[in-house]
Amino acid sequence: MAAHTNSQGPEGNYDPAGNTQMFRAFVDDAETARPAAVAASHRQQSSKAGLWLAVVVAFVVVVGAVAWLALG
Repeated sequence: MAAHTNSQGPEGNYDPAGNTQMFRAFVDDAETARPAAVAASHRQQSSKAGLWLAVVVAFVVVVGAVAWLALG
């Protein structure tokens, strides 16, 4: 029978230190990219908020004009 060591998994040669290093590199990469992504997200949200505000203002103006014409 072959001896089974703790460093091997079902796929064969398994290196937990290598996986940890790749995970840390991934997390570090995500942290450095996050400020730009957050800024882009805030820009999108602010532009959407401006769009919604414009739609609401336009709706109020149209309803006001219809009411003024109907009552005037």
